[in-house]
Amino acid sequence: MITMAYEALDFYDVDALLTEEEQMVRDMVRDFVNAEVLPNIEKACADGIFPDEWRVALGEMGVLGAPLEGYGCPGLSYTAYGVICRELERGDSGLRSFASVQGSLAMYPIWDFGSEEQKKFYLPKMASGEWIGCFGLTEPDYGSNPGDMITKAEDMGDHYLLNGAKMWITNGTLAQVAVVWAKLDGVIRGFIVEKDDEGFSAPEMKGKYSLRASMTSELVFSDCKIPKDRILPGVQGLRGPFSCLNNARFGISWGAIGAAQACFDSARDYASSRIQFTHPIAAYQLVQNKLSWMLREITKAQLLAYHLGQKKDAGTWIPEQISLAKMNNVDIALDIARVARDIHGANGILDEYCIMRHMANLESVKTYEGTHDIHNLILGRHITGIQAFTREL
Repeated sequence: MITMAYEALDFYDVDALLTEEEQMVRDMVRDFVNAEVLPNIEKACADGIFPDEWRVALGEMGVLGAPLEGYGCPGLSYTAYGVICRELERGDSGLRSFASVQGSLAMYPIWDFGSEEQKKFYLPKMASGEWIGCFGLTEPDYGSNPGDMITKAEDMGDHYLLNGAKMWITNGTLAQVAVVWAKLDGVIRGFIVEKDDEGFSAPEMKGKYSLRASMTSELVFSDCKIPKDRILPGVQGLRGPFSCLNNARFGISWGAIGAAQACFDSARDYASSRIQFTHPIAAYQLVQNKLSWMLREITKAQLLAYHLGQKKDAGTWIPEQISLAKMNNVDIALDIARVARDIHGANGILDEYCIMRHMANLESVKTYEGTHDIHNLILGRHITGIQAFTREL
């Protein structure tokens, strides 16, 4: 089991490149995960809950909406945000998902596209963790193709009327505020929906084998009345939700490293203590080959994420670079979890170890916010200049 003395695998000493502030944030979040998350995560998963005390702690640490400035937001670097995601996901993907959705998908669109009144009202509550936010884009029939969404808003003169449904919404049932994307006169717009709005409900989705310590919900709008001052004035079209997703995908590219590091750490410790044929299994070539491969892939992922963080902070990034990092780092993290399970043998399926939990979580992380195939198509379009998302049949 991981102890308070945990030191992350960092073969190329990438963390030495972090600023003093980024290292302080890393240590603060790492200590929180060690002390509060790891001793309780298996029970949270078994019970299918996201402990409310984690929400409170994240707000008190000042890590929600990490790279946003003003309105009570932390104003940290994007690299610091990445480090936060990495340390949180070492605890559990559900924990990182909570912070990622809160900051990148709910707070960010209000911060970037909202009115001054909206920013002043919502952002301080969300940065402190007092209010939880969620993001409504995916629909039951439209995931990879959000442009065909059918959720719509109608201008009723003194208010908007929202009808439709969203699905796979992290934090939905818990949230006091939802940023929802819907078509108004055929144009995609962002709307701020509050929990008690008439015609709005957010039922929890049950039966998940993955992201058990994360609340996943539907959002249902049945003649939901939205005041006129709750439309986001600063954006139209898919640019709005896609800019949010780019920030969230950036966080995922770092977070997946944390899950991979947790699996590597467990596999190394287990291999060093598990005796077979009179020797620890770490003494055998096949096991050493697996551990060496893990180290190689984690190191490459760290370098990729760090350089992307520097480009994000410098404003020189492009969306395709984020697609590559999200796709690659989640892919190798899931493979590492599977190889770690193999090293643990039969014990790898037990909740005494973190392996199966991370493996199951990463199956969802690989799918959400752009599947592996979609990110490959994004890169393919960048390489060739040809759009392959849709083809004439």
